[in-house]
Amino acid sequence: MRPLWRVVTLPPTLQGADAVLFAQGARRRGAEVLELRTDLHGPEAVDIQALGREGPLLVSERGRPLPTAWVDAARYVDRDLTVSLDAPAEKLLASHHADRSLSTDEALRLWDRPLPPQALVKHVEPLDSPGHVAVLLETQTRLIERFGADRVTVLGMGSLALPARAVLSSRNVLEYVAMGGTWSAAPGQRLLDDAVREFRAQPRGQARLGILGTSIAHSRSPRIHRQPFDRIDLPEQGPVEALVDSLLPHYAGFAVTSPFKLRLARHTRSPLEAINTLVRRGNHWESFNTDVEGARAVLRRMGSQEAFVLGDGGSTAALRAISADEGCSLRVLKRSDIAGPLAGMGIWTWPDRVPPPESLHFDRARVAVIAYGAPGRRIATEILRRGGTPILLGAAWFVAQARRQRELWETAT
Repeated sequence: MRPLWRVVTLPPTLQGADAVLFAQGARRRGAEVLELRTDLHGPEAVDIQALGREGPLLVSERGRPLPTAWVDAARYVDRDLTVSLDAPAEKLLASHHADRSLSTDEALRLWDRPLPPQALVKHVEPLDSPGHVAVLLETQTRLIERFGADRVTVLGMGSLALPARAVLSSRNVLEYVAMGGTWSAAPGQRLLDDAVREFRAQPRGQARLGILGTSIAHSRSPRIHRQPFDRIDLPEQGPVEALVDSLLPHYAGFAVTSPFKLRLARHTRSPLEAINTLVRRGNHWESFNTDVEGARAVLRRMGSQEAFVLGDGGSTAALRAISADEGCSLRVLKRSDIAGPLAGMGIWTWPDRVPPPESLHFDRARVAVIAYGAPGRRIATEILRRGGTPILLGAAWFVAQARRQRELWETAT
């Protein structure tokens, strides 16, 4: 049986001809299977024959019964192990979505029942704590021993699940991925583009790399660093410290971005105020701040002897560290410090998800933007609206610090 790697789920807002266009776009971008779920679509909402002409279908019973026409058109039929396995034996995908994290022994007992020899097996659990990654990996190993390497998929779900899913994917038969945008079929899914990028790189047994941050859908890091490289978008108050420790056996390093630069500096007992790079050194992480190279590039491009800085987070720490060497005096402004219009040269370090204070206005100030992509453009628009002139220097910062990160990750042990 040929493994089917990348599965995307048809969003509930798409029906009829729009659903067919979605399927076509997913195939062009590298998806191999389209999933239809009965909790998202009724039989009248989609043209099952038209969708079937676009590629293999996986139909999943979630609450409402599967329409007979869906079963007939599908390559695989997902039925819950504890409800019913009523599906053609050659199409059966036996699944179970646990309502809590299970021990490996609990999971194995759940699957201790006869299945058709060609049926696929999918086991899903919520990932409630970072330490449960090791349990899921053991469950995957044991299920593969029981059912075979060409049949098993084990997934975690939840806000911390993405790196676990990335690690598990190397031995899974199916990888459920999100097309992008505001909707995904389950929390913790990787983006289709990231999964395709890794597949095309065809890494052979390499430890993974990743970026840790909040609202990082537009990060360019996965496009420029070696694969496998994971975009790990975490809640701002998520347990990032425990997560990086649980991933130590599986990752050679991480890029760290807002809002975790200060927290992980403290966690790794760095002498630096903020860090943006973790490198594996045996049984621990070593931390660095390559943002100083980005800060150096930006200050040199600005060419000013003094500048105000909006915000006092990790990026400002890098600017502060290098400013004396570059002959630039910095005036760091927190939100509460802003009372009147700002003039001269400035640097905006706030993430675009953080609303600026209403008191912020510029008196023809030139303001460097060190974010890039869509966030950088949104910040530039805000600067213009408040009377300033934006200078887009995010790419200069990013390239300079990323070059140094690559050098450091090559030294991981």
